[in-house]
Amino acid sequence: MSASDAFVIVGASLAGAKAAEALRGEGFCGPVVLIGEEAERPYERPPLSKEYMLGQAERDKIYTHPSSWYADNDVDLRLGVPVTVIDPAAHEVALADGSRAGYARLLLATGSSPRRLPVPGADFDGVLYLRDVADSDRIKAAFTTASRIAVIGAGWIGLETAAAARQAGVEVTILEQAELPLLRVLGPETARVFADLHREHGVGLRFGVQVSEITGSAGRASGVRLADGGHIEADAVIVAIGISPNSQLAEAAGLETRNGVVVDAGLRSSDPDIYAAGDVANAYHPLLGRHIRVEHWANALHQPQAAARAMLGQDVAYDRVPYFFTDQYDLGMEYSGYVEPGGYDEVVFRGDAARREFIAFWLGGGRVLAGMNVNVWDVNDAVQDLVRGGQPVRAARLADPSVPLDQVAG
Repeated sequence: MSASDAFVIVGASLAGAKAAEALRGEGFCGPVVLIGEEAERPYERPPLSKEYMLGQAERDKIYTHPSSWYADNDVDLRLGVPVTVIDPAAHEVALADGSRAGYARLLLATGSSPRRLPVPGADFDGVLYLRDVADSDRIKAAFTTASRIAVIGAGWIGLETAAAARQAGVEVTILEQAELPLLRVLGPETARVFADLHREHGVGLRFGVQVSEITGSAGRASGVRLADGGHIEADAVIVAIGISPNSQLAEAAGLETRNGVVVDAGLRSSDPDIYAAGDVANAYHPLLGRHIRVEHWANALHQPQAAARAMLGQDVAYDRVPYFFTDQYDLGMEYSGYVEPGGYDEVVFRGDAARREFIAFWLGGGRVLAGMNVNVWDVNDAVQDLVRGGQPVRAARLADPSVPLDQVAG
């Protein structure tokens, strides 16, 4: 098959679906093919560790579009059939069912996959990961049968699933090799807030530990053995030790990859007809002046719109301030900005951190690099303005709740 005028999207994810929507919204009338490995039509992932896992949202609420949307918008949705090869020279992709699809432009929205635990016993039944809706269903089912759960990893997914388990009445122990949860993301100043939160809700916290083995019998997990010889009994084990970008197709096709598919500010890869968006894209960010890969919902929601416009030949640079959120127990949080681990000078608090009602600001060179509002609402736009503006601020004014955030520069 020769190259066609089709725009092919690999990955029927939120990012893939939003790219298809944007192509139609921008007036593209040619063929749009959206190919997904999962049998489910595109859906949003945040509910999987939040309201859907808690049974507070029905399955129909997670989908990006109604089932009729794809036919109504002439999007050729192919589910349950992964792409196996990208052939840039022929401008086509090969699918696992033996079919091929030609493309004029190709968008990779292949997302990411959970990192697997490399220890004995990790393949036992009852060792669970969270990435797709089937995973969420399995974890939710475990809450109804397990009395004790061990969570390996104290990142966002680990903490959110721990909170969901506690709200379901299950005993939870979190095992984390760092000294605090979210330490690389937040630094010690604000990571303690999340440690205190989970401790107050009855979660057992074991920091500075290494997992050496998943114990079990008859092929089913019964606990976690630590490197120091300690043992945590558990009826199920949730592994949340991070994710890796699904960039294997791109790498095999000869595209530049480095912690994902390397793309420019217009989301174009080293091949001018191939683009990437969402978790898999290591994109140049004009505001930050460097490549970053963002693993959060807002990026998967907005970045594909820029990619779609770039695929149509428009001059586009994706420069939205990175944003993510979490809900755990009675804590709601929004975070805007980007800070490398240890890449800041100080953290300034505005409000009451002990009551978990505050805004934290990460400063570097006297400028706001990132801000996190915890149980304080309607301030995220102002926080993003500070990050985007890059103006020097006065820490004392930043910490004073009586000073409007648009008056902290100095």
